[in-house]
Amino acid sequence: MTTTSPALRMDAAPFVYDFEVSKTALVIIDMQRDFIEPGGFGESLGNDVALLEAIVPATRTMLAAWRRAGGLVVHTREAHRPDLSDCPPAKLNRGNPRLRIGDRGPMGRILVAGEPGSQIVEALAPVDGEIVIDKPGKGAFYATGLDELLKARGIAHLLFAGVTTEVCVQTTMREANDRGYDGLLLEDCTESYFPAFKAATLAMIRAQGGIVGWTAPSSALLAVL
Repeated sequence: MTTTSPALRMDAAPFVYDFEVSKTALVIIDMQRDFIEPGGFGESLGNDVALLEAIVPATRTMLAAWRRAGGLVVHTREAHRPDLSDCPPAKLNRGNPRLRIGDRGPMGRILVAGEPGSQIVEALAPVDGEIVIDKPGKGAFYATGLDELLKARGIAHLLFAGVTTEVCVQTTMREANDRGYDGLLLEDCTESYFPAFKAATLAMIRAQGGIVGWTAPSSALLAVL
């Protein structure tokens, strides 16, 4: 006999978010050493990685609560094949950074699967039974099979955390919206190297009655769990 979790109602913007834990996945996007820790790819681009590192404690607390509730967890990593065959020139050459994708940095080759810098930060490391997706693009649905994995588990709702808000997080939320998922972004569990970009993204997501999805602080999720 199939059992389902009770429906939960979570305070959110632009209006209440209804979901069932058994039909919801938490998607934590690209909380990788190369983006979060000093010496990685993010810092090589001239960014202040302390901004991203600051969301780790709230994300860890939220992740622990979601695990206790028995919810599905998906971790994504932006990581390319060692031969970079899945990295188009338009991405490889963008911005003329000091270190490019595939170059050797302080944490190994930049954004290459299996390298130390591509790993998720220790505080949020996956545990057995959680899905880990290496994605070649900004969106987690592109060239990954994520949609099929979620549908096979009966997932209809997605909770989002991770970095960066305006790039990989927003791209994935828009992909999810186009595929029929109801997505909510946890506001204090996402961040950008540019705070104004985060603020604008949150406003865009919940504009027009939730055109992309919902947003809420993680405290609202903890309250209903």
